[in-house]
Amino acid sequence: MRIGFLCNPIAGMGGRVGLKGTDGKVDEARERGAESRAPDRARRALDALAERAPAADLLAWGDPMGASEVRAAGFDPTVLGGPTDGETTAADTRRAVKAFREAAVDLVVFVGGDGTAADVAEALEGSEVPLLGVPAGVKVYSSVFAVSPEDAAYVAATFERTERREVMDIDEDEYREGEVHPELRAVAHVPVAERLQSGKQTSAGTVESLAEGVAADVEARPETTWVLGPGSTVGEVKEALGFEGSPIGVDVYRDGDVLALDAAESEILASLGEDNVIVVTPIGGQGFVFGRGNPQLSPAVVRECDLEIVASRDKLDDLRVLRVDTDDPELNEELRGWVKVRVGRFERRMMKIV
Repeated sequence: MRIGFLCNPIAGMGGRVGLKGTDGKVDEARERGAESRAPDRARRALDALAERAPAADLLAWGDPMGASEVRAAGFDPTVLGGPTDGETTAADTRRAVKAFREAAVDLVVFVGGDGTAADVAEALEGSEVPLLGVPAGVKVYSSVFAVSPEDAAYVAATFERTERREVMDIDEDEYREGEVHPELRAVAHVPVAERLQSGKQTSAGTVESLAEGVAADVEARPETTWVLGPGSTVGEVKEALGFEGSPIGVDVYRDGDVLALDAAESEILASLGEDNVIVVTPIGGQGFVFGRGNPQLSPAVVRECDLEIVASRDKLDDLRVLRVDTDDPELNEELRGWVKVRVGRFERRMMKIV
């Protein structure tokens, strides 16, 4: 096992001194008496790794980005480089990961938070090298982190396959003002393991909170025509918008007005404007987004609209993939690939349409 290991030494420094993060706040954090926590968490992960995989071949980046911690755990690392200045930056993280990638590592293990995860994922983009996070940041929304440093060592030593998972991040200035808007930054290869955390919830995660989030987006875009598909999940959206929709039909809504209830394809097309969005939920157990239960959403309609897929987490947990069957093979092909499915007020999960 050949592992590239790096540590973001300033990750999480702002948390205990009330800064809710360290982005752009390193000097202020230190003025408030903040101490680095990432090196200690790095050492915990490395000590556990030394017990489980003492023969692992570790590649490291120069201090203060992990080389000393790797040596302290008993490994003899190959140090491929180091930070350009005394203060580490995101560019240093990306340079380190690119060096690990060129050295053909089997896994990149990093210590940090969501910002570090995004930098690592960016440097690995286009490759199949997996990454694994040791959580050390104030905010850890991404699903690429192990539950604990010790769990990271266990996963690194035992994983056999990988899957694609989300790297999320938020704007820390907004976060400090009480606004939480997680944003998908990347989708990365990550070891498959039970000891990885799920993407962090920003709300209770109920269908009700999901519906409230969609309704807020609808109300913020009065010029947009919203084509609301059938199903109980989208039905909650209609209820949140203040009208009783057709439970197994398609309704059209714009700027506080219901333009069509239980609409046929022709009525939908007649109601569309310049900016249109379809909101649809996949069929439970089957995963069809189009082609089952919503024939009104014809290829002609779909081609005029952007797509918002919504679903409960439980429904997606039972689905490996999503499917489309629009009677238009060319459109089916255009729709295939990775898509974001809204599962909460803010959170989205990546699913693949096949």
